[in-house]
Amino acid sequence: MKNFLLPAFIVSFIGLFAQNKRPEDYGFRHLQTIYKGDTVDILIKSKKGEEQKKKPLFLFCQGSLPIPLIIKYDDKGKQGIYSVFTFTPDSLANYFHLAIIGKPYVPLIADKKSLSDDFTYMDGTGKFPEKYIARNLLSYYVDRNIAVIKFLQKQSWVSDNQLVVAGHSEGSTVAAKLASVFPGVTQLIYSGGNPLGRILSVIERQRAVETDSARYAEDEISNWEKIIADPQSMDASMGDTHMATVEFSIPPIQYLQRLKIPVLVCYGTKDYSAPFNDYLRVEMLRQRKKNFSFRAYIGTEHNYFPLKPNGEVNYDVFNWDRVADDWKMWLIGKPK
Repeated sequence: MKNFLLPAFIVSFIGLFAQNKRPEDYGFRHLQTIYKGDTVDILIKSKKGEEQKKKPLFLFCQGSLPIPLIIKYDDKGKQGIYSVFTFTPDSLANYFHLAIIGKPYVPLIADKKSLSDDFTYMDGTGKFPEKYIARNLLSYYVDRNIAVIKFLQKQSWVSDNQLVVAGHSEGSTVAAKLASVFPGVTQLIYSGGNPLGRILSVIERQRAVETDSARYAEDEISNWEKIIADPQSMDASMGDTHMATVEFSIPPIQYLQRLKIPVLVCYGTKDYSAPFNDYLRVEMLRQRKKNFSFRAYIGTEHNYFPLKPNGEVNYDVFNWDRVADDWKMWLIGKPK
């Protein structure tokens, strides 16, 4: 099942010099650790001059697809990299060391020209790397991320009195399950997710464009029947393996509603997942869950861009920094 949500950084970039090829040249620390024999790349963004100052950790879980963390571009002589985080991390770096983890067996740094149109990395056969496909599972990401957190918390500059885990899109599901199984998480930010699971996002997207003669959503439901008939299959012919689709389609509300820690849920009201986030909001109110806060960004789509009157996405209005500022205000107002 092909994931249809493109990365938000496509239209957000920062200018730098092309000859710089190390993460440090772009303002990041590059750390590595080993998880089950796999080398794991970690980028850390800290406030300049405070790299060794003890601060809490803010882990941002990357979204879907095998996309390198650092993508270089050359646009008519203007050279630099696209944003590593979906948002500008500077304001949050005043309070936290921000971490983001690369996808397994995907280069940390790549040139835009070497990637597909959707910024994904392909191997020499023109397909996603087999080792990436084998690890592109919710269970893998959650366990790997916990191992990375434990590794980072051993660093002298990481405080252990607070641990914020955030995720957008696919990353929101990773973050939600991680928070439900790892007791060290103190706050969760669940952004652009579908609390009822990936398959419903896929179906709702198709419902919006189907016709009597093109029953796209019905086709997706038929595909889902085939997937759940063989849920352990690692066949990736439809984009994601059966196992990945099943794992990411388990409703994250199951993870969220058991949490006692503060949870911030953010979503655009024009996202296909908006009705399910509205449902989560209503249900948490019904259950009198006082640890949940919600931010609905009116008239915006999955990546918080507004829609034009004709329904097209207005990429000229970048709301991600507003979203990140709301995260900051929510976090610094919470007891540590």
